[in-house]
Amino acid sequence: MAEKKVINKLTLSAKAQVKDAQALRDATVYKPVKPVQQLGFIHNNMDCIGCRACEIACKDKNGLAPGPRFRRVMYIEGGTFPEVFAYKVNMSCNHCAEPACLPVCPTGAIWKRADNGVVDIDSSLCIGCRRCEAACPYGAPQFDVKENVVKKCNMCIDELEVGRKPYCVDACMMRVLDIGPIDKLRAGTHPTKAMTPNDKPVRQVKNMANPELTNPSIVFVAHPQGKVNL
Repeated sequence: MAEKKVINKLTLSAKAQVKDAQALRDATVYKPVKPVQQLGFIHNNMDCIGCRACEIACKDKNGLAPGPRFRRVMYIEGGTFPEVFAYKVNMSCNHCAEPACLPVCPTGAIWKRADNGVVDIDSSLCIGCRRCEAACPYGAPQFDVKENVVKKCNMCIDELEVGRKPYCVDACMMRVLDIGPIDKLRAGTHPTKAMTPNDKPVRQVKNMANPELTNPSIVFVAHPQGKVNL
């Protein structure tokens, strides 16, 4: 006869502590890192030709197999002949001020750098739970099926640390993609070929998740058909 298994149930005192533990868990909030300087991206939707050189440069730099794409060029088309339009929206990880991916990671594989605000990831600590992938409203974390881990853009941190720009920026033949201090990019005061003095960068384009969710570090020179009426 098989030995009878005894399941130890919580005592009354232990049950009473569960609610307190849950209340403590619910009250615990993630305190966002406030970097010395927050770097961010700017993309000109108007002048981008959709060559996807930035995508290829990113995949080459990070040794990505088919499937994961840290940077994605999205083609937007619409209208009715003869009034038709087309433009591109280029996006990767937005290195948010309040990243949704960071606090949900159970292993601490994702962290935000205090010097430049880059949201970095150590995939060697990743257990493949994909919580970050589900939490991010911009689709930045990319699951590598072959390695069973999540990877993402870290703004080519190794290049930044030696004074160079990310591979995607250097690969852009039209110079419509760039990085800089996000506060200056939002104000339109950062010198960059991605916008002219007359351009007014915006934080959001159509079909993009609300920037109030995570305060993403990206601005756009938006196509007229892509502007959001706030």
